[in-house]
Amino acid sequence: MKHYSVLLNEVIENLNLKEDGIYVDATLGYAGHSQNILKKIKRGFLFAFDADLEAINYSQKVLTEVGSNFKIFHSNFVNLKEKLAEENIQEIDGIVFDLGVSSPQIDNKDRGFSFMQDAKLDMRMNQKQSFSAYEVVNEYSLNDLTQMFYSYGEEPKSRFIAKEIVNARQNKPIETTKELVEIIKKSVGAKYFNLKHPERQVFQAIRIEVNNELNVLETVLPDAISLLKKGGRICVITFHSLEDRIVKRIFKKYSEINELVKGLPNIPKEYQPILKIVNKKVILASDKELEENSRSKSAKLRIGEKI
Repeated sequence: MKHYSVLLNEVIENLNLKEDGIYVDATLGYAGHSQNILKKIKRGFLFAFDADLEAINYSQKVLTEVGSNFKIFHSNFVNLKEKLAEENIQEIDGIVFDLGVSSPQIDNKDRGFSFMQDAKLDMRMNQKQSFSAYEVVNEYSLNDLTQMFYSYGEEPKSRFIAKEIVNARQNKPIETTKELVEIIKKSVGAKYFNLKHPERQVFQAIRIEVNNELNVLETVLPDAISLLKKGGRICVITFHSLEDRIVKRIFKKYSEINELVKGLPNIPKEYQPILKIVNKKVILASDKELEENSRSKSAKLRIGEKI
């Protein structure tokens, strides 16, 4: 299986890997980052998380060929702190998050992530979860759909699209990605559809909702920062502005002096920043990487270091 890990060299370089360190890949996927981390930590240990069983089964084999000093959790990374505590791990040397959907998930049409292939409405990262895109599209109210497309998809014609979905499902349930794309097209007209591609925004919004992606990210980043040892690093790759804003805001919060005590001659320890932002400008994919993998185009890497 051809899987391309976005910003791979940049992540491996910026994690400052130590041979005996403890590292976490919060988004295992198809083991691109994990495999390269494991090669460099012969006396260390890697913990990896993923909600997707297909990805775990594939990665288990890949990582076993590199070493045995790893453990994979079939779990959303929101449970990071709790799962590591069960392993008696209170501190780590580094952690990586590669957010969004992996290429194999998009390319496997049965998963329903792609608006370009016809499949059942699904979009679950964790196939054991019962709640899917089908429930969102067929059960959410007009207002909830509108709000979701606007907030998570930043789609200007959210109301038109939501209205058309509600009308269409009165006749029969909306079951496939193709049906949904046709409804979106009808709601906005062919000119707007071909020019702006609102189906991208709508599918992104539904996927975020199904997997609770933004709330989970808000919760996990402070946990990840708290787990880092002094000098430990956190690398986060985002693929759209909503994720990037959350990362930027949380990094800023932990890297600045608390407003309450700014300007005091002696700032108490609990109000001092605990994170240093390593790259003031986001790291983007190189021209070479973009040639090899066009999906890297929207990727942004932010790095923080515990101080």
